[in-house]
Amino acid sequence: MPNLARLDAANLRNSQPDAVQTPNGDESYADFRGNFSKGLPHDNLGEVDPAEYTKFKNILNGALGGTTDIQNQLEALTMGAPAATRRKFVNPQGGLSVEMEGADPRKFSIPAAPKFNSAEIAAEITENYWMALLRDVAFENYDTSPLADEAAEEMTSFSSEFKGPNDSNGKVTPQVLFRGLTPGDLAGPYISQFLFLPVPFGALGFNQRMRTPVANVDFMTDFNEWLTIQNGVKPTSSLTFDNTPRYIRNGRDLSQWVHIDVLFEAYFNAALILLQGPNADSPASDPPPVPVTPGLGAPLSQSNPYRLLNNQEGFGTFGGPHIATLVCEVATRALKAVWFQKWIVHRRLRPEVFAGRIHVHKTGMKSYDIHADALNSDAVARVQSQFGSYLLPMAFPEGSPLHPAYGAGHATVAGACVTILKALFDESTLITNPVVPNNAGTNLIAYTGPDAGSLTVGGELNKLASNVAIGRNIAGVHWRSDGTESLKLGENVAIEVLKDQKATFNEHNVTFQFHDFAGNLVTI
Repeated sequence: MPNLARLDAANLRNSQPDAVQTPNGDESYADFRGNFSKGLPHDNLGEVDPAEYTKFKNILNGALGGTTDIQNQLEALTMGAPAATRRKFVNPQGGLSVEMEGADPRKFSIPAAPKFNSAEIAAEITENYWMALLRDVAFENYDTSPLADEAAEEMTSFSSEFKGPNDSNGKVTPQVLFRGLTPGDLAGPYISQFLFLPVPFGALGFNQRMRTPVANVDFMTDFNEWLTIQNGVKPTSSLTFDNTPRYIRNGRDLSQWVHIDVLFEAYFNAALILLQGPNADSPASDPPPVPVTPGLGAPLSQSNPYRLLNNQEGFGTFGGPHIATLVCEVATRALKAVWFQKWIVHRRLRPEVFAGRIHVHKTGMKSYDIHADALNSDAVARVQSQFGSYLLPMAFPEGSPLHPAYGAGHATVAGACVTILKALFDESTLITNPVVPNNAGTNLIAYTGPDAGSLTVGGELNKLASNVAIGRNIAGVHWRSDGTESLKLGENVAIEVLKDQKATFNEHNVTFQFHDFAGNLVTI
């Protein structure tokens, strides 16, 4: 006898139309100045060979309609580096997959990215420059940093074109500098508690001190080095590391965390922190929520079907194994969805390339239609004074990965995984005894600043997603809009997975409830 639930889910997904996609039109430039081309051959200005880019574009466009053999045709492209020293395109076929749970990648969309000549991208690249300049200033010291004051003042000057947070007077202040837009992002320390708290791991467990790069070492500020990297050559420079493990203190530490993480790592760790402890084997309490000591376990969602059962508890469904597995399970679906956007739809250039266009323009090699706000930026001038070029100082020797900027893989995975955790745990649970690193980053100390008594699981999960997304911006490899829109994309991926899962359970009255990144209550 056929399983009607499986058939119904498959038929529903198959009947859904593909989403309408809206690239920003930058690919109409004859020199392809506004698009991703890293790894292809470039001339001495850092512009891609137009004939090779046209082949590249046509292969990807044809793959959308199923008219090209993308695998073999991409293999036939002329690349910018010899095979022995070449970095490879990262998974351009990934977004063309068909999903067996949730919606197919082509069923999702994100808005058009800011255009190459827009005021919005000028504001975004200026923020990237300031992020680079402030990499070694501790987040907890922004309030007293003259450089953070200057950054906040310039970002305020962009008015409505800057889409980051501001205070009640419409000003960017050091307190909101480089923070996210979700509920919880502006509360308490810059870094989420889920990146500080010890992680229980069965009978093991570990603290979250990490190997950090030494201060004041940035990359790709020499034009010849920058050009070699654009051609896809593996870097010859490498990171130098501090001998002392430290908690995340500043932008350089956070950049390295998001440099080598397993993409669902932060959220799997968060799940372990939330699950394990005195409350881990108990159903969620009736309101009001029970405050929980960080790292000791949190109540499950009020909508968990086992919450009020006396003789049963969840395990493979609505219990620890289900939660831990689903956090990882949704990550691969998020990656496929965003890889479709990256390669097949938008092909947006990385910040390092836009900075290269600024350098070429400012040094008189060629004129580009870059908005004056970027060309006249105080941050750009500071970088030139400090590094001798207008290039964006990068946290990684290799700069960005070899895949387009928009959307952001880290941010999409963050949005998906955090949405799962918010749907399965009680978001309103208070996190008592919050912590921050000491000045050296070697130990955790009590956080006693604003909002110390009101941090919640939901707010700190939102902040965790933003930390990871914006950490990639601080490294220089992504734009603010990459993160902002990709968190929402990941959220939508998770919602579609939860819809499919809901139809498969035997438990009565299964409902998922959580607050989305805009603060709205979602019920599935």
